[in-house]
Amino acid sequence: MNDTLQRYLQHLTSERRLAPRTLALYTDALQRLQAAADEAGVPLKQVQAHHIRRWAAQAHAKGLAPRSIALLLSGWRGLYTWWGHQGGVAHNPVQGVRAPKAAKPLPKALAVEQAMALADQDNPHTEPALQARDHCIVELLYGCGLRVGELVGLDVTPGAAAAGWIDIGDASAQVLGKGSKRRSVPIGRAALQALQAWLSERVAMAPAGEPALFVSQRGTRLSASQIRSRLKGLALQAGLPTSVHPHMLRHSFASHLLQSSGDLRAVQELLGHANIRTTQVYTRLDFQHLAKVYDLAHPRARKKSE
Repeated sequence: MNDTLQRYLQHLTSERRLAPRTLALYTDALQRLQAAADEAGVPLKQVQAHHIRRWAAQAHAKGLAPRSIALLLSGWRGLYTWWGHQGGVAHNPVQGVRAPKAAKPLPKALAVEQAMALADQDNPHTEPALQARDHCIVELLYGCGLRVGELVGLDVTPGAAAAGWIDIGDASAQVLGKGSKRRSVPIGRAALQALQAWLSERVAMAPAGEPALFVSQRGTRLSASQIRSRLKGLALQAGLPTSVHPHMLRHSFASHLLQSSGDLRAVQELLGHANIRTTQVYTRLDFQHLAKVYDLAHPRARKKSE
């Protein structure tokens, strides 16, 4: 990778402070850009809009999904914007180039009964400490709508290096979300009870000085992949008909809360969405539920008695 791309990645790391996963996506996009430019024999500084369109079309022809192409273009656009501010290029060749339109699938959410069954699932063959831990994980993911990265980053108490922490007295979780934005999330009664039960068991599992809220049997901070694996196993034990992942519980949290309250703005705040349009997708999840409410409540929907 040439010096300019390396300097841009350093900018994303040190100044933009992107998450490791996001940084990996940008790195892949830049490597693809350099490979395409090298194959075409075009220096990156001389890339034009027609090059970008052709490379995006070639990626689409090779089977890359529209969403993935949009991520590529976003990474390339960001590079040339930064490069222009540095005085390296006179224009941004990616400006105005759009990815192919893609269908917008609805996020998958559990039914209320399924979410409750998962939260209430106990495995008699699992040690009590692990049962308490896994139950607490489910309650925080479903009861608070946390992202798995936010959950993994939680510490027991606040500290200088803490990404997030819990406040038992205030019944809240202080989490570090996307874009390094902090938000306070209330912890409901069921999640608070699960949290207190886990903390009483955690003492025997976590070594002295370990700040992580959720630890493995070896006493180290649980990883996102470990949580995904535990959650998948719990779903199977609960007899759920679908594979469950952490983000599905976040979707379920948003859908069920919006279904009950109808307060889109509050759900946006709890999820930590910067743009309310991101939250609006959940209004499409429960159209049948909303249609039933309309049929029962709206004067123009009720049939007149004969």
